[in-house]
Amino acid sequence: MTNKIFRKAGVRVCFSEFAGAGGVSEYHVMIHAEDCMAPYQQQLNAVLDAYHHLITEELKGAVAVFKRYFLSDAANQADDVIASDMSDCAKSIIEQAPLDGTKIALWVYLMTDVTTRQTDSGLFQASHGSYCHLWNASAFNLAANSEHQMRLLFNEYVMQLAHEECTLADNCIRTWLFVNDIDLNYGGVVRARNQVFFTQGLTPNTHFIASTGIAGRQQDPNVLAQMDNYAVKGISQEQVHYLYAPTHLNRTSDYGVSFERGTYVDYGDRRHVFISGTASIDNKGRIVHPKDVVQQTHRMWENVETLLAEAGCSYDEVGVMVVYLRDPSDYAVVSKLYEERFPDKPYVIVLAPVCRPGWLVEMECMAVKAQQNDAFPAL
Repeated sequence: MTNKIFRKAGVRVCFSEFAGAGGVSEYHVMIHAEDCMAPYQQQLNAVLDAYHHLITEELKGAVAVFKRYFLSDAANQADDVIASDMSDCAKSIIEQAPLDGTKIALWVYLMTDVTTRQTDSGLFQASHGSYCHLWNASAFNLAANSEHQMRLLFNEYVMQLAHEECTLADNCIRTWLFVNDIDLNYGGVVRARNQVFFTQGLTPNTHFIASTGIAGRQQDPNVLAQMDNYAVKGISQEQVHYLYAPTHLNRTSDYGVSFERGTYVDYGDRRHVFISGTASIDNKGRIVHPKDVVQQTHRMWENVETLLAEAGCSYDEVGVMVVYLRDPSDYAVVSKLYEERFPDKPYVIVLAPVCRPGWLVEMECMAVKAQQNDAFPAL
């Protein structure tokens, strides 16, 4: 994994590159607006201009398969993103304010040598060789409460996967669940997910799905739950493995929730690793270092490092990180810690309370490692 940083007209661009031996290269890009004094439209235009420069000059031949816009005020900003970005990929738009004081940041995942299209089911597909990568973003509905909304979201997604001859249990690799007012509405989201997973054969004795459940707001305040997800068509059960790090973390089912701490997928030429939202926790499910964001950050890093090691990886293979803070006043110290340890990694730090009030900081990441495994087709 190689990393690069450059600046252009009011933005800072960080990207990582994995040059695949099988022909497919992958990139994670994080574009940060830098001028806190500029109006929103100017910041948005600067971000989009930088992205256009990137794909026409720096990353020629790469196509976006997934984007996430982090906004400071979705009610007043999301429509402009929708109107300005006409690219054909899965686009996640969420109010999770960048904590550097700007109004917008953009994460983009790109691949080369893939064919992309929106399927009849509504999922966005990137295809190469034996595999179809299926992305879905910004799914929502207006049911009566968070539990009903999340149940409908999962039920609709199950049907979309069925249309692609896939299932939640066999093909879904990663979900992101964004909860409006998480301290109030997370319980309903958990109940709905538990119920749907049970009906789909996902139990503590089988497996769950890597996930982040985090605060996030859609532009409509009546949307209490929004979902992004990723699945792969063409994989076998032997390619997918789950990460536990039992010396550092407990099973999520111990406290009544249903997600995996991490998942990795083996291909013939690489390994993809997806680390779920991870906080400062021990293997009994207890918060480590209550009320101390510095020590929680170090313990969180240690937990993630242990999960990565279980997948045969380290932070060297990480391509992108998203960091969530409950208290914006912690940004200065957490940002300094990240700048010192990960100076050239694509990451963003956003305002997004975690599902448990005592967790002051949480992070997720994605990694890719080169390997040769003749048992499976290359990506």
